[in-house]
Amino acid sequence: MKQLSNTLNDVAGYIGRYVVLTDHQRDTTALWVAHTYVIDAFETTPYLAVTSPEKRSGKSRFLDVIQGIVAKPWRELLPSEAVVYRKIEKDQPTLLLDEVDAIWGPKAREHEGLRALLNAGYRKQGSHVPRCVGNSFEVKDFSTFCAKALAGIGELPDTIADRSIPIRMKRKRRSDRVDRFRARDVAQVSADLRDAITSAVCPHIEALMEARPSLPDELDDRAQDAWEALFAIADLAGGDWPSRARTAALTLSAGRDAADDGAGHRLLVDCRTVFEETGADDLLTSVLIEHLVAIPDAPWGDWYGKPITGRRVAGLLRPYEIGPHRPSAGSTYRKADFIDAWARYAPQSATSATDGVVEPKTADFKVPQEPSYGTSENGDSSIWERDRGTYGTSNAEIGAEPLSAAEEAELERLMERHSDIAGEGRP
Repeated sequence: MKQLSNTLNDVAGYIGRYVVLTDHQRDTTALWVAHTYVIDAFETTPYLAVTSPEKRSGKSRFLDVIQGIVAKPWRELLPSEAVVYRKIEKDQPTLLLDEVDAIWGPKAREHEGLRALLNAGYRKQGSHVPRCVGNSFEVKDFSTFCAKALAGIGELPDTIADRSIPIRMKRKRRSDRVDRFRARDVAQVSADLRDAITSAVCPHIEALMEARPSLPDELDDRAQDAWEALFAIADLAGGDWPSRARTAALTLSAGRDAADDGAGHRLLVDCRTVFEETGADDLLTSVLIEHLVAIPDAPWGDWYGKPITGRRVAGLLRPYEIGPHRPSAGSTYRKADFIDAWARYAPQSATSATDGVVEPKTADFKVPQEPSYGTSENGDSSIWERDRGTYGTSNAEIGAEPLSAAEEAELERLMERHSDIAGEGRP
C-alpha cells in the first residue's frame, strides 16, 4: 500500500515541522490521525495522553497542529458531561481536550461525570451512558465511543492512562528548531492531507475490520488493546511502517508505570544543588537523600511525616526520564542523567556578551535528524515538500547550534566518567 505509506510519511513530517517530538512520537501520532478516519473498523480506540511535567512544553501547540488533519475535530476546554455525550452521539467527533489536569483531583468533583465518561469511551461495546430525555423522561443510551486526545500537566489517573498512548512532551530548548504554526498559512496543506488520508485509508475499512495484527508480548493487555488499531493501519501501509509502529509501541508503552504528581520541579532543582555542592558525578541514593534532607526549608525531611524514601525520589523524577542505576553497592544517581532536564525545566542564566543569556550545559546538544519524510517511495515529492517553499525551511537545512568549547569539554568528561551510560538500560 504505497499510497498509505506515503501519506503516513507526509503526516508525520507535517507534525514534526511544528512540534518537538521524537521519531516514535511522530510515527505514533501519524497512525493515530489515520485511525480517526476509520475508527468504526476497530473495537477499541486509543486515547493520546499528551502530557508534560510543566507548562509551556508544546501540548496546546500539538493539539493545534493535529486539529487541522484529524477526522471531524472537536476542540474543547472542560465541556460539561452532558455536552460531551450528546456531541459524541450526534457526530462521533475526534475530541481534542486541553487542560485535562483540571478534571482530576479532590477539588474537581463537578467533573466526576466527565471522568467516568472518559473511562468508558475507549471501547465500542458497552461504552454507552443511559440518560432520561424529554418531558416523558424516556431513557436513552448515549454512545461515548470516539477518538480522544487529552492534553494536560502531570500524569493522568491510572484508569485513563491505561487506555492511552503516552506522548510525553518536553519544553523546547533554544537549539530545537520548529516552524511557527499559523493555521491560516497551512490551511491548504492541511486540506490536502485530509483528502490524502481519506483516499488512502477509508476504502480499506473492511480489510481493517478483519485485521488481526501481531501484538508484542512486551505490552500488557490494555496496551495491546490501545495499539491494535495502529498496528492494523501500519500493517496495511506496509514498507517499514509495521516495524516502525511496533518499535514506537515498545518505546512508549512497554513497562509503563504511574508516576507521582507534584513536587518534581523542586526535587529537580534541589538535586542540582546537591550535585553542585558535592562536586560529584554520581551519588548513592542514600547519600543524595541525606543531602536533600539537609537543605533548609526543603520538604524532603518531612515528606508525609518522615524523610523521603528512595522510592518516592524515583517516582518524582520519573516524568523527567531520570532514574537510578543499580550497581552492586546500591542504587546510584548520575549527574549526566539530570543535565538535559535541568536545561529544559530549570535553566540557570548567566550574562553573555552576545544576547545576555547562556544556557547551562546539557548532555544532548544536537537536534535529532529528521527521518526522510520528504519523498515518497515512487520518487514523487510529498504534499509537504511540494509546498515547503511557501511555508518555511526544513529542520535539516537549519541544523543544530554548534557546541562551545566548554560544552564539548564537559560532555567529553562526563562520557569518559560513565562510558557505559549509552548502553545501560533503566531498571
